[in-house]
Amino acid sequence: MFSWCLLVAVFLWLKIGYSVAMDKREPDFIDSDEEDISSQEPEHSRDTTAAWMERMEENRASERKVIEVLLHESTLEKKRARFWKNMFRLFIVSYLLVIAWSAFDGKWSGEEIDGLANGGGHTAVVGVLGPIMPGTPYSADNIIHGLTEAFEDPDTKGVILRINSPGGSPVQAGQVYDAMLHLRERFPKMPVFAALEDICASGGYYIAASAPTIYADKASMVGSIGVIMQGFGLEKTLDKLGVESRQLTAGKNKSFLNPFSPVDPKEADHARSLLKRIHTQFIQVVKDGRGKRLKPGNQELFEGLVWTGDQAVKLGLVDGLGSVSWIARNKTGAKRLIDFSYKGDWFSRMGLRVDAMIRNSLMAPTAGWVLR
Repeated sequence: MFSWCLLVAVFLWLKIGYSVAMDKREPDFIDSDEEDISSQEPEHSRDTTAAWMERMEENRASERKVIEVLLHESTLEKKRARFWKNMFRLFIVSYLLVIAWSAFDGKWSGEEIDGLANGGGHTAVVGVLGPIMPGTPYSADNIIHGLTEAFEDPDTKGVILRINSPGGSPVQAGQVYDAMLHLRERFPKMPVFAALEDICASGGYYIAASAPTIYADKASMVGSIGVIMQGFGLEKTLDKLGVESRQLTAGKNKSFLNPFSPVDPKEADHARSLLKRIHTQFIQVVKDGRGKRLKPGNQELFEGLVWTGDQAVKLGLVDGLGSVSWIARNKTGAKRLIDFSYKGDWFSRMGLRVDAMIRNSLMAPTAGWVLR
């Protein structure tokens, strides 16, 4: 949209400027002499042949001036038409180039973050900087693709998962976790780290547990190892509005946790059993990833609480305090940082944002679970 507005503004600016310039260049061929000639009354005393010839010459000169003015105006009109035709072509070509650049801009191509250090390879960075949900920039497919590109790059000396996420889908987080373990098996000598920033909660920590070493800032929010299912009860609202629900189903549990009906105890028990099962899977992933580093006997680790980065170090959720640049300088040996995160083209990014907004607005009043 910005590129379109910029091109339109340039187009209008050129049009106005050219019109003003053309107006200044137009000469006034019909001067006061012509008006004097056209307004002169015939002199009865000049009826000789010489006078008659002189008047004929003056008339021809006036006609020539009129023809010159018409030819000049015609030439200017042709120049204007040719100019705007070329400008329109240039406008179309420029806009198509902008579209092509947006469409074919690298989605996972490495983008240099810190180019101060040259040579000796680089440290690859893959970001998880938002909710981990399908149809968003940080879906499992996009994160896995970025990780694969980072591991397979021959100049990569280490990989850092840069995480700043409140969580998201357990399925998406689980897929990234499994893909990371697979890549670590393919590249056993590749140093892998997770760098936690403002928040690494729930599904974000699920992914972080796939890294053998985790660093965070002392003020980072870490943890929230739990599962939540959100919903709303709107049956009383319908009663106040005088609205009747006429939902029909085939299968007694098809309207599972319908927000327009009172909660069925059996359905609530079934939902809790699902949450408990997913929670158990989450806990096992954390235990497998952290092993003996977890503080023993502390069940609160898995009850959905969050801790600061320095607390997380003591609890065994984090190995130490450090940032992406600190890890590159002190752990991988390659200070040069290259970002392999999913970028996408401009249109894809806008489409994903609109899709996510619509998806979230439609799903908000209904039940669903996320690792959060």
